[in-house]
Amino acid sequence: MKRFLLPVLVASCMGFIAHASERPNIIYILTDDMGYGDVGALNPDCKIPTPNLDGMAGKGMVFTDAHTSSSVCTPTRYNVMTGRYNWRTHLKSGVLDGYGKPLIDEDRLTIASLCRENGYQTAMIGKWHLGMELPIVPDGEGLPAGDKKNKYVDWSKPVKRTPTSNGFDYFWGHGASLDFPPYTYIENETYTTENVRYIANKEIRGDMKITTTFRPGWIGDDFDPYQTMDQFCDRAAAYIRKADGTKPFFLYVPLTSPHTPIIPTSVWKGKSGLNDYGDFVMQTDAGVGRILQALKDKGIEDNTLVIFTADNGCSPQAKIDDLQKMGHSPNYIYRGTKADIWEGGHRVPHLVQWPARIKAGSSSDRLTVLGDIVATVADIVGADIPDSAAEDSMSFYDVLQGGDDPAKKHKAIINHSVSGQFAVRSKQWKLIFCPGSGGWSSPKDGPARKQGLPEYQLYDISADPRETTNLINEHPEVVEELTKLAADFVKNGRSTPGAPQKNDTSNDWQQLRWMK
Repeated sequence: MKRFLLPVLVASCMGFIAHASERPNIIYILTDDMGYGDVGALNPDCKIPTPNLDGMAGKGMVFTDAHTSSSVCTPTRYNVMTGRYNWRTHLKSGVLDGYGKPLIDEDRLTIASLCRENGYQTAMIGKWHLGMELPIVPDGEGLPAGDKKNKYVDWSKPVKRTPTSNGFDYFWGHGASLDFPPYTYIENETYTTENVRYIANKEIRGDMKITTTFRPGWIGDDFDPYQTMDQFCDRAAAYIRKADGTKPFFLYVPLTSPHTPIIPTSVWKGKSGLNDYGDFVMQTDAGVGRILQALKDKGIEDNTLVIFTADNGCSPQAKIDDLQKMGHSPNYIYRGTKADIWEGGHRVPHLVQWPARIKAGSSSDRLTVLGDIVATVADIVGADIPDSAAEDSMSFYDVLQGGDDPAKKHKAIINHSVSGQFAVRSKQWKLIFCPGSGGWSSPKDGPARKQGLPEYQLYDISADPRETTNLINEHPEVVEELTKLAADFVKNGRSTPGAPQKNDTSNDWQQLRWMK
């Protein structure tokens, strides 16, 4: 594997040992489809109790202007792992399925390889959804006629290009979202069971029924989706308790909740008084609480950096309209939902706890994208990132310590919708390069054009966070400036200071008409 951090590796041994005692453990918890308004500390009208997340906010820092790079999961996860925008790869829209090929090159710097190169133990427990090389065989038995989405797999053979190929010492988890087959657990490079069966829609285990979002496919005999999220949290807590202290650890915990299938266990069913989604959020909060409790029990809470966030906004599958009628808005005041280019698609909760360094009850309005974690960790461990890595990541380490270094701020960030539409945000201005949602909400782009809506949208997010008033005709100078800025970010292969880099594929996309 390419060696990224030579300056760090040649540092004096005495200096390295002295610094090692101060380096924090790092835990990154990424929920699936959880809205900004689903955390009580962020939403005064939140109807879902989230005591553990509220506790994190009270002990640490809330980032009020944090965004995912995309409003759907695979591209956001690529950004989190690499500090690079997904659209620089071949993935220009949508997400991978459960059989998708690896999206991250083996020689690309990831947050895990960054940590490992700097003396950390690295582990991932949870949902990957960035592609693997499954042991596919050309023929087999068990697929019904007409199923063209599933593939034959030799469950006895190792899986290649799992997270252990991208910097993780240990991996236990699922390949994709909880509604994507194959429904199997993988430990490092091995399936945890060789006994699988094919299940039809709505069927899961015996007479248990769940929503139609559960796709037909293969399922392992040890896989129960009702228990998956709790298993991830419990295994993460167990990993913390077993840590021997010889090295700090980086633990990545991407959960499958509250994404579909929305299936709270019987313990939580009905607890929120809202619907299954509210119950599932409560169950998720409790799982996070068990991870935090493990830190306390181990006596390492003070010097552990914990980040809690989400991969995009709340999905319509949560029955948002019903929740709003009961007084709860999962995406808070923000327009749109998961998949959309509007704020509700990508503005997410972002809580950071590190008692030894962060002032309790603090907050920051720094414009932040989730991939900033890569540059932040580099600052924490004292590593230099080469120009060929983390091209869109800016460190917020100084913010955690109460600073506000202008050199560490984004000039702008790019957001991306499920259909591949772009938006650029700089200071208070947000320019959207499509006429509608760019995703699932109404009006979608086609109907928006038929309605005669302007081709682009410009909002003053500071004055109009709900994105209600399109100022595209009032500020042509802002449109020109932001369009050039976004075009430069694409052409230069980076949005941060440094030598220009190449994108993996051509920039000549239909979605980039505004560059011409």
